[in-house]
Formats: sequence, structure tokens, C-alpha cells
Amino acid sequence: MKFDDYHILPSLKKSLSEMGFKRPTDIQFKAIPSILNGEDVMAIAQTGTGKTAAFAIPIIHYLESVKREHEGIRALVMAPTRELAVQIQGVFSAIAKYTDLKILALVGGLEQERQIKELQTGIDILVATPGRMFDLIYQRHVKITKTEILVLDESDQMLALGFLKDIQDVKKFLPKVHQTLFFSATINLEIKDLAYSLVRNPIRIQISPKNPVSKNVDHTVAMIEMDDKRFFLERIIKQNPESKILVFVRTKVRAERVFKAMERVEIKTVTIHGDKSQEERFDALKKFADEEIRVLIATDLSARGIDIKQVGYVVNYDLPDEPEYYVHRVGRTGRGVERKGYAVSFCSPEEKPLLDAVEKFIGVPIKVMEIEKGDYQATVDFSAEAKTDLKSIMKEIEDFENFQKNKKGKKKKRNKS
Repeated sequence: MKFDDYHILPSLKKSLSEMGFKRPTDIQFKAIPSILNGEDVMAIAQTGTGKTAAFAIPIIHYLESVKREHEGIRALVMAPTRELAVQIQGVFSAIAKYTDLKILALVGGLEQERQIKELQTGIDILVATPGRMFDLIYQRHVKITKTEILVLDESDQMLALGFLKDIQDVKKFLPKVHQTLFFSATINLEIKDLAYSLVRNPIRIQISPKNPVSKNVDHTVAMIEMDDKRFFLERIIKQNPESKILVFVRTKVRAERVFKAMERVEIKTVTIHGDKSQEERFDALKKFADEEIRVLIATDLSARGIDIKQVGYVVNYDLPDEPEYYVHRVGRTGRGVERKGYAVSFCSPEEKPLLDAVEKFIGVPIKVMEIEKGDYQATVDFSAEAKTDLKSIMKEIEDFENFQKNKKGKKKKRNKS
């Protein structure tokens, strides 16, 4: 079945055609009819299968087809991170290109006054993170008392992060009768119970439940000492100079350490994590998406749900604490039907239990990359870091000498005065 065969507005068919959307993906094929029928939907599908369009297409069709009967936001999409909210807004805007619908991403870290002005012009579809949205609800700039559709995207992550009360509070503001759409890539038994408390007799859709990771991704793991990981990351980057490489680390501190390690060997990278300002995070993503810089170092939360085109490699520099995070990480590559991707994990001896948990979660063992002793040592010995050690030491000496000169100069100045 093609999108041309769907009973949706010609304006949507035109924008979908321009975006290269000819046939629906599995999740789109199964979700769109139910959403168009006004049913609550609980959908679980692999990352990269087109979940955003699966709810955006029917929502846009409905809102454009049915005339506005009241002022206020008609559809609310909640997302766990700022970057994901902006990305979702971009998908909605592209699909709604030939409609009159107004769409806004409401996120923290950006100027509030500008967002308030946009809200005052009248917004049909609001995509928001909980923090900024509640700020403006209580300031009475956001009104959702007549909102018809609520979408919870990457909702397992929202619930896991403790946003359940926020979601329940949102439900209190909404009219008694509204449509709820619950979308995610993974879900566990605990979160499933919470999800069912938020929806009303939902249509449950689950794509590839026994295989949570895409078949387009080739998975390998290399057994590497914690302190040697930087040398092997350097090697992967230099062996694949034309590839976009997304590197996952466990913490914000680790992200900056890896950034510095790559800087020492003259490899340009950018980082995104919670200590970065919103402008810095958006700038880093843009540079990576535009291939101005081909290596992005990220923590799990900051990169959750981000759709960056043509990522060739995902490197799990640190194995994730939660095995389901592995699915979200590797879902950044091998996206689409024919695109091949590679996921390479570095596993130190102390991370072996984390690897076991990941393999249990995805249901298959990850292929071990055998590294000969000589090859391992050669990777460490021939790292550009070893060659730049002398240069680094000389630079540190020069900086120290300059510091001492400046210190003496200031002391003489004080004595004269």
C-alpha cells in the first residue's frame, strides 16, 4: 500500500512525496488507521522505524480536516528531551508544509519571552518538554483544557526519568474525553503497567518484539582495558574518515574526557550532555548533522530519540548501565530499509556484567572482535597521543614559564606603586 492510497488530504500526500515517503513503514501501516479512528494507541517499535510520522500524519490530517471550534492548543506532544522535542516539531512542520497549522516546540534553555509571543499567535500543535511546559501552564500562557490529542513520545524514558506525576498532572488539565497515543522503542513490565494507567482501552501495536534491534546493524564487541579505550576510538575514527561516528559514554565527565583525549590526537569532536547550554547542544548537533564535524560524543539522555541521517558507526565507548539503552543507542545507525550500520562496543573486564545484561535483553550474543596481542599493543603504541607527548610537555612548560613571568611582572608593578 502506498501513501497515495490512504484517505488523507492531498496536501499531506504532496509533502510526503517531497520528503521521499512512498510507502508506510510497519509501524505507520499499523498505527495510522487506528489513530485516524480516534482510538488510543500504545505502540512499541524499533528506533528508526518512523514512529514520529506514524502519529504526525493522522494528527495533521485530523486537525486540518476538522475546523477549529475553540481557541487553544489542539494537540500536545510530550518528549523527554529538548533535542527530541525540536526534532519532532521539525517532522510535523515538514509534513504540515501545505496546511495552515501552527506548530511550536516549547523547551527550556531558550528565551521564554520569545516562546510566549509565539504562543499568543495561536498554536495548533505544541511539542514540549515537561519543565518549560508546566512553567508556562502555571503562568497561564499555555492552555490545554480543550486539547483533543495527547502524544507521549519515548514515553518509557519519560516514566523511567520520574515524569509520571507530570504526565498525570497534564491529564488533569486535559478535557475528560481526549485521545492518548503512547509511543516508544522499548517497554518493560513495570512501565507497561504505568502506561496502561494512562490510556483508555488502547490498541496495542508491537513491531518485532523478539528482535528489538534492527537487522541492518552489524554488532561487535571488543574486549579492551578501560584506560586503553581512547586508543581504539582513535583507530576507528582514523580508519573511517568519511563516516559519521556517534560515541556513547556513561557520564558528562566521561564525555569531556573523551573529547580532550581526541583533541590531543588532533581529532575534532563535539559533545552533547546536560552541562551544555541549549545553544551549545543545538550547535553540536547541527555541526554533526551537516558533517562539519564527523564525531559526536553523547550521554544517553541527551541523544535519546535523535534522528541524525547517515550515522555510519555507533561506538559504545562505555557499555550502558541499563540494557534497554543499548537498543536506543544502536538505533541511531542502520536507519531505513536498506542502510547498513555498525555498532562497536568496548567492554573492559569490569563491564562484563553489563555486556551480559545487554545480550540477555536483546536475546542474542554479540560477536566478539578478536584482537591479537600484537595488534592490541600496536594500537596503543602507535597512537598519535604517544607521538604528541613531547609536544604536550613542551607546551605545558611554556605555559608555566609564561605564567611565572606574568606573576613576577605583577609583583614588580605592586612594589613600584
